[in-house]
Amino acid sequence: MIVGGGPAGLGFACLASGLGLRLAVVENQAEALLADPAPDGRDIALTLYTIQILKEIGAWCKIADADIAPIKRACVRNAKSPHLLRFDHARTKWPALGQLVSNQSIRKALYQAAKDRANVDLLTGTSVTGLAFEGPAARASLSTGETLDCSLVVGADSRFSNVRRMAGISAQMRDFSRVAIVCRLMHEKPHDGTAYEWFDTDQTLAVLPLNDRESSIVITLPGSAASRAMGLPPNEFAADVERRFSAMWGRMELSTERHAYPLVSAYADRFSAHRLALIGDAAVGMHPVTAHGFNFGLQGADTLSAKIRAATRAGEDVGSISVLESYDRAHRKATYPLYVATNALVSLYTHDGVLTRLARDAVLRFADGLLPAKDWILHKLTETDETRAAT
Repeated sequence: MIVGGGPAGLGFACLASGLGLRLAVVENQAEALLADPAPDGRDIALTLYTIQILKEIGAWCKIADADIAPIKRACVRNAKSPHLLRFDHARTKWPALGQLVSNQSIRKALYQAAKDRANVDLLTGTSVTGLAFEGPAARASLSTGETLDCSLVVGADSRFSNVRRMAGISAQMRDFSRVAIVCRLMHEKPHDGTAYEWFDTDQTLAVLPLNDRESSIVITLPGSAASRAMGLPPNEFAADVERRFSAMWGRMELSTERHAYPLVSAYADRFSAHRLALIGDAAVGMHPVTAHGFNFGLQGADTLSAKIRAATRAGEDVGSISVLESYDRAHRKATYPLYVATNALVSLYTHDGVLTRLARDAVLRFADGLLPAKDWILHKLTETDETRAAT
């Protein structure tokens, strides 16, 4: 049983569907909302590793070419410093560092891929009200009044996971006291396929290149400033964004609705227990600054399905402690260093002070000047050097 019909849950259902198992996805939303999700403002920078997964499960081909935009270069800037930390796809063997796709398009494609699989049952408009892990199977109580016995429960129900809580697993939660405003804007000057991350003393700005002269904009602000920005009329908001970016892209015009998301990270103290595994944000909920939250979600689903594949081939119980602890160790090794580094980066680049500003600039200059370090960062962020767990 997979609790949560988001990208991680549906992705895992697709990955595990070929293992001779019957899978049930329990999702609180109505099926119509999974089939045609509403725009939520989020555009996801997909790594090559994630794209490989989406291709394997038949979801990538369901995303229109017009909805995919390549990220060819990336630049990081510290406040008013003229120095940039630059990354370019030319230093890899790939035509792009990653691809930008809306969360809406990805969710729709994953729903269609899961719906195509005969052994995946979608139990929509339903929630899990209780879990028991004693005995030879886990038992879930559903909001419909029914119970469901299963060999394994997979929690994929957000960073505020009810499954995690019902299983008695704690998590490190960090509220950054910031709000991310996301939207799309058209702009006068071309972006040349370049993503920008701009750390300032009271804001973090990101420009993610879409097709033509449109970009996905992420502005991270303290709560009160975010409320004021969300309350501006569309033309005044666009002018405010243009000002924040020092008119680098010329005149800007809002092309979508604005959405605001409080920034809270989460890291579960355990990713597994007897007959339970956590994936997606239920396991690791990242700050978006390194754009790895979604990618870690599908990566964890891929790792777990590979462990289950090995267990079924060996005739082992897929819900056993030994199988799930193996997944736990592998996913923790893949995620914890970047989780800690991301939080440290956010702390460094959101605190003011002369010494802090000097340290921020020194870090960028060091990373840009030392090519081995720069290439290591490039490969880790884009996952161009990763090997699929399933292979």
